[in-house]
Amino acid sequence: MSTLKTISFVLLTFICMQTFAQDYPSKGEVLNIINKANSYWQKNNKPEVRSFWDHAAYHTGNMEAFQITGKRVFLKYSEAWAEYNKWMGAKSADKSKWKYKYGETDEYVLFGDWQICFQTYIDLYHISKEEHKIARAKEVMEYEMSTPANDYWWWADGLYMVMPVMTKLYKTTGNQQYLDKLYEYFMYANSIMYDREARLYYRDAKYVYPKHKSANGKKDFWARGDGWVFAGLAKVLKDLPVDDPHRNEYLAKYKSMAKAIAKSQQKEGYWTRSMLDAAHAPGPETSGTAFFTYGFLWGINNGILNRKTYLPIALKGWNYLTKTALQEDGKVGYVQPIGEKAIPGQVVDASSTANFGVGAFLLANCEMYRFLEKTEFKK
Repeated sequence: MSTLKTISFVLLTFICMQTFAQDYPSKGEVLNIINKANSYWQKNNKPEVRSFWDHAAYHTGNMEAFQITGKRVFLKYSEAWAEYNKWMGAKSADKSKWKYKYGETDEYVLFGDWQICFQTYIDLYHISKEEHKIARAKEVMEYEMSTPANDYWWWADGLYMVMPVMTKLYKTTGNQQYLDKLYEYFMYANSIMYDREARLYYRDAKYVYPKHKSANGKKDFWARGDGWVFAGLAKVLKDLPVDDPHRNEYLAKYKSMAKAIAKSQQKEGYWTRSMLDAAHAPGPETSGTAFFTYGFLWGINNGILNRKTYLPIALKGWNYLTKTALQEDGKVGYVQPIGEKAIPGQVVDASSTANFGVGAFLLANCEMYRFLEKTEFKK
């Protein structure tokens, strides 16, 4: 190679690396972000809290953070939480009283908000295989699958809470019924919440257009609700056998959601709480944005979503999460409080944080780290 060609090659390589440096974080930077946000949360919140959905959603992110960082303190935090809750969700032993509509007491064993904890228990079981860790999960889900009901997932959140439990338990036990019932319950959810035109999910049947409209008369798709579904589908596809007869159904929903979600991203990188009516509840929101960012990055990392199309969207989301939502002390801000819809006038600011929002933030950053490991150019 001539000297001129050598200089040209080196210069081109330098330019490429500079472009990469401007567009992507380093793996070290992402690790620091994960550690900063998660350490802040764990320092300021004890693990001895109930196993209801909001805490359990945090732990789905914490377990990913442990997988990426290898930090035993993160693992111990989830183990302490599981031990405190006796590896159970709702704790009723009387099956004749088990319920599955909304409820926060111990008889609502079949309500999905009490079942998301099983995701973390299963993950912990695979780290150290002791049967008591998943005994309650199998008892509850096997009982549920023995009933004739198929309307267990009647709200969008439930698809994140329980769909991954079904695929995780299938991988753990080999019981085909988990996949059969997963599809049956999923199809029921689609029948009451999915909008074929918008290719998005309403939070539940109360919000279906035109029965319900946004402040400006539009279809009202709640960002966190669709975030639950999009992230839940990614988790399902991760564990679903490649030859599952219904895999194409989950793939089609996931891909069409990706296309629809991408269209409503704001120029600053976040999604507003009402996705198609930014004026309904304007301003940044972290939980929905984090779940979307996680979902896009997971699809890119696994060759399902086109990198050229979706990577700029994922990067904008990640930049919002790490440069606006993440505060200097490690707090993850701009998380809409617990609710079920976008609320006009509700204050969501830098001090607004919540366990489930931190969990979603961790999921997005862990998937960003995996992207950096997979990408061709590395720092």
